[in-house]
Amino acid sequence: MSLIYHIIPRADWTTGQKNGEYRAESLDTDGFIHCSTAEQAAPVANAFYTSQSGLLLLVIDLARLTAPLQWDPPAHPAPESAPASLHGEFPHIYGPLNLDAVIETLDFEPNENGVFSFPPS
Repeated sequence: MSLIYHIIPRADWTTGQKNGEYRAESLDTDGFIHCSTAEQAAPVANAFYTSQSGLLLLVIDLARLTAPLQWDPPAHPAPESAPASLHGEFPHIYGPLNLDAVIETLDFEPNENGVFSFPPS
């Protein structure tokens, strides 16, 4: 099973469940939903979600996705100045996320120093 991950505020996930699908704001602004591999999730969180709480990590099964998936270079505003951990290709979902593709939700909270780590399996 191939998995990707999406960092999301808990309230946004609740809204998506009520609506029957999840539409990240980035779907309107960037044309896709930003996702990560297991190795990319913590570096992304540490770069863009510093010390935020109330987050979830959606575990998405690629075989269940109904929207197209594409692997792209990072959408960082200045990719050349991004940390090395944010280089490479990232999974992007080009459409709404169907809820049945999410096979698990994990609490995704920073430690006492505000640093994120990938949750233990």
